Amino acid sequence: MKKNSNDPLSRVRQICLALPDATEKIAWGEPTFRIRDKMFAMFVNNHHSDGRVALWLKAEPGVQEIVVGAAPKRFFVPPYVGHKGWLGVRVDGDVDWEEVASFLEDAYKLIAPKTRRRPEERASRNPPAPGTKRRRR
Repeated sequence: MKKNSNDPLSRVRQICLALPDATEKIAWGEPTFRIRDKMFAMFVNNHHSDGRVALWLKAEPGVQEIVVGAAPKRFFVPPYVGHKGWLGVRVDGDVDWEEVASFLEDAYKLIAPKTRRRPEERASRNPPAPGTKRRRR
């Protein structure tokens, strides 16, 4: 569902701070979103006069190339962190906030320790059957 938002930072903040133990910290003059002081997203507004209101967020290997290639008007390779696979997502104009939330949740999961993720996102570990020993790796 696409919606216009007059205040993209408020929307981004609402999505990010709803994630377990996520915090906001100003760094380099911009709001960044972190888990245990490790950054998973940064909000930028006209960074070095680039004309974009956007997010820079951590992404799985290969995601940046796929989405930037598919929709270069909405996605871009951000400066400084783009070479590490981070993704730039425009949040000005007509924004699909469900899509943005999905990217932010994925970025969070890449940084968050498993103990801080929602229970349904943790890998389930089946206990060994009674009388058997668990193999050590």
